[in-house]
This record gives sequence, C-alpha cells and structure tokens, in this order.
Amino acid sequence: MDRISALRTIEEALTAYEDGDLSLPALEREVRGVLRTYATAFDEEAAVYRATAPPTVEGLAVVAASPRGARERVADLTGDVDPAAVTVARVE
Repeated sequence: MDRISALRTIEEALTAYEDGDLSLPALEREVRGVLRTYATAFDEEAAVYRATAPPTVEGLAVVAASPRGARERVADLTGDVDPAAVTVARVE
C-alpha cells in the first residue's frame, strides 16, 4: 500500500464515520489496519509487535523484523528501558 492509497482509505473511513455509517471502534480498527499495512509494506520480513512489559512501555506498538529488533526499537523509542527487560508479542 502506498502513501496515497493509505490516506484515501483513511479519508473514506473518516467520511463514513462522519456520515454515521461507522462507529468509533470500527473507525479505530480501520485506521489501525491501514497503518499496519502501510508500515509493513516496506519490508516483507517486518511485523507489528506490541510491548507487554515492563509497565512503562506496555501497549507500545512497533514494526520490526524480529522480536529482538522490536525490543530494541521499544528501548530506542522510550530511552529509559533496557531492551533485555522488554517483552513483546507479535500482533496478528
């Protein structure tokens, strides 16, 4: 998915929400799906990972080629956590 396609799809979802044809949770799912597709399109090896521990990074989602890369990315983004202390789960 290229940038223009991603933006068009998000615009369509926003319009459907404004018209009352899409609920807020459905809009969030649609936008999240577009962003994941867009972010992982650059690298076929990449996947979305969500940090599950420690509590200071819980819920943070990153794109990486491996769990190790995801832990390192989380640590880089937060700047105050050791990558070895980070637990991640692949988001399907």
